[in-house]
Amino acid sequence: TSQPNTYRSTALYSESRRSFLGSFVATAAIAPILSTFPAVAAASDDLVDVYFGVGCFWHIQHEFVEAERKLLNRSDAELTSRTGYAGGKSSDKEGRVCYHNLLSVADYGKLGHGEVVVMSIPESQVGNFANEYFSYFNPKTGERVDPGDKGGEYRSLIGLPGGMNNPMYKEVELAAKKKGMTLELGKGNDPDTFGRKLVYVYDTKEFPFYQ
Repeated sequence: TSQPNTYRSTALYSESRRSFLGSFVATAAIAPILSTFPAVAAASDDLVDVYFGVGCFWHIQHEFVEAERKLLNRSDAELTSRTGYAGGKSSDKEGRVCYHNLLSVADYGKLGHGEVVVMSIPESQVGNFANEYFSYFNPKTGERVDPGDKGGEYRSLIGLPGGMNNPMYKEVELAAKKKGMTLELGKGNDPDTFGRKLVYVYDTKEFPFYQ
């Protein structure tokens, strides 16, 4: 009775070996082809906080509230767009960043921040929200729609987890390119972008949002 079992084992081993070698050869054959394609990090559907700035934050907040409704089908109770500041290197000693005030307490402009709107969205939707963002610029001039506001407080900026290393950054880059805009790594306390068709990109971990 041992002969059939031995034969069966040998046959299974041979078939397994042929299958393995076939897979190996196939993999070896396509490996050079696959190596020509860049690795693409997969975006997740986990909620991430991103922020956008282009001029005064009040009208931008309204636009992104509408974007949340349109792109994510969110109800009023689910909206997350809120105004604040980002892109500066510091807060005051108490961790505050405030609007302009008579006592100059933690003035966001003096601290180097810009006006932004932050929202919590699925990471896979970052590209769609970037397309929305670039549609808010003046279609004729490519500048912000409220050019009367001048200074670094009103510069154009985007904040992403990981900044330019975010999995969806290529989508943001594509959205900018379609509008003839240039993206540049933000260093903090950056100057105004008016007249330059430029948008700074920040890592939200290094440059957090202050509501």
